[in-house]
Parts: sequence; C-alpha cells; structure tokens
Amino acid sequence: MTALAPSPALTSRPARSPHLLRWLIRLHRPALLSWIAFVLVVAGLLLWLGGPLTDASAEAWKQYRACGTGSCVYDAGAIGRYKDWYTYTTIAVVAAPFLVAAWSGAALVSRELESGTAQLAWTQAVSPARWLTAKLAVPAVLVTVGSGLLAGLHHWAWSNSRGRIDTAKNWYDLGTYAANGTATTAMALAGLASGVLWGLYKRNSLGALVGSLASTGFLWSVVALATPHLWPSVTTVSSLTHSVPAGSGIVVDQGLVTSTGKHLSGHLCGSTTYGPCETAYSKLDAVGYYNDYHPQSHYWPLQLTATAIVLAVTGLLTVAAFRLLKRRTGSAPARKAAAV
Repeated sequence: MTALAPSPALTSRPARSPHLLRWLIRLHRPALLSWIAFVLVVAGLLLWLGGPLTDASAEAWKQYRACGTGSCVYDAGAIGRYKDWYTYTTIAVVAAPFLVAAWSGAALVSRELESGTAQLAWTQAVSPARWLTAKLAVPAVLVTVGSGLLAGLHHWAWSNSRGRIDTAKNWYDLGTYAANGTATTAMALAGLASGVLWGLYKRNSLGALVGSLASTGFLWSVVALATPHLWPSVTTVSSLTHSVPAGSGIVVDQGLVTSTGKHLSGHLCGSTTYGPCETAYSKLDAVGYYNDYHPQSHYWPLQLTATAIVLAVTGLLTVAAFRLLKRRTGSAPARKAAAV
C-alpha cells in the first residue's frame, strides 16, 4: 500500500510547529466565510419569520375568524408569505448537515491529500494525527454553533405561531420535527466526520463528496425510521363512532380492538355511522380503536435519544477516520523519511 508519508527531501528542515488554527482558517477561508454567511442569512430570515411575518399572519387569521357568513376581508397575502417562508427556512435548516457533509467530503481532507498539502504539513513537525485532530476540531466548533443557532431560532419561530396561525405545522411534521431539535446539530457533526472518513478512504474530491452525502442521507433515514421506537409510546382506546382513532402525535401503530382485547393493526375504515364500515367492523368483532403514539410531551425524550445515537455514530466515524489515517501513513513518525 502506498504510504501517505512526507517526502524524504523535505524532512531535513528543522522542526517548527506551525500555527494550525491560522493555517486552517487561511486554507479554508472561502468555506468559512460561506458558512458564516449562510448561518447569518438563515438566522435573519428566521427572526423575520418568527417576528413580523408571524404577527402579520396571526392578524390575518384573526380577521378571517372574525368574518361572518357574508363577504370577508383579510390579508391573504400575509398568510401565504408566512407559509412560504416557513417552508424555505425549514428546508435550509434541514439542509445544513448535507452542506457540511458535502464540503467536508469534497474539500476538508481529500483535496489536501490530492494536492500534497497534507503531506507538506506533516513535514513541518505536525503529525498526521494532530493534523487530523485540527481538521476535525475547528470545523466541529463552527458547525455546532452555527447549526445549533439555526435549530434554536427555528424552534423559537415555530413556537411563536402556536395557537395563532391555523396553518402552522404540527410539532410532529417531518420537517418541523427535524429542524426544531438537537438531532439536526448532531447530524451536521456526523456529516463532518463522514466527509473526513470518505476523504481519507477515497482520496479524491468527487468520490468523497458522493460518499459523504450518501452516508449522511442514509444515517438520517435510519434515524427517521427508528424515531417512533426510541421511547415507549402511549396507547389510547376510542370509540368507533369517530372517523379516526383519538390522539395526535408520532404514530407507532393504529388499528382495531376486538371484544377480547386483541389488537388488529390497520383495518381502519371510518366511523360506524357509515354502513359499510359498521359491517366490516362487525365481521372483525371490533369494539373500538387503539392508537399507539407519542404525544408532544415525548418530543424532547425522542430528540435527545436520537441526538445521543447520532453522536455515538459520529464518534465511531471519527475513530474509524483516525485508524484509517494511521494505516495509510504507517506507524513511523511523520518526520522520518518514508517510501512514496
């Protein structure tokens, strides 16, 4: 296997530890400025959304609810603007982990390995392990602060609309749930670690970019599918005279309860006030609905459990990256000459 060790011709220079932080900022200044700009723009939009846009939309809904059966005058544009910008900002917050993964895979490590910048750094009294530590630690702080700020502002903007805007998203809406919590920040860190691992593995920007995006998307999909099962659910039983089972939230399972207490998953038809549904329920010996779900009080237990899982995966990705780097560079100190 070809070693990624420094060139012998460069190792005779006296060792002097460079200022890694200054070097990293200079090397990745465009990405740093782009991330800061992204965070500031989205944060500003979220402040606008949770403030003036929410107030205007809430006033329009107040006018609409005050309307009688006759002609009605209300600001429909304010309602539409709130809905549109809520969607845009939610997408932006949810996209943050993918932006981090794309940059991490395409530029943070792989480009330096391609260009030889990393090997040059290892000749300046910087060991590969220390180099990688700096590459992870500095962006991790910026990613945590930036994505955490956006998730917090999104949660604040969403909270300001509760009870005031009729079309406001429920807490369990997929995009709202993801953008409102700590799991998004953890996912951004996972994207960072994934990009570094793929950059070391592929050692070319395009391959690492595709791999990091695919890994981040896969991890998020697994977490989304596992979310309903991360915390014990509650069960409600309700009458068949209702069209749907009682209880709103993240649904784990729904169905019918028989006279013996057995649960039949699915088989939902509608209210027994509708003849065909009453007949179908009678054949199944159904006497009520059951609904296994997570109410809003489970929001933070679910979020924090998912966050812990994603952070654990991030830790494993980080350990894998360091082991891969050690295998690729060998166990010899970076300042020793090695075969290229």
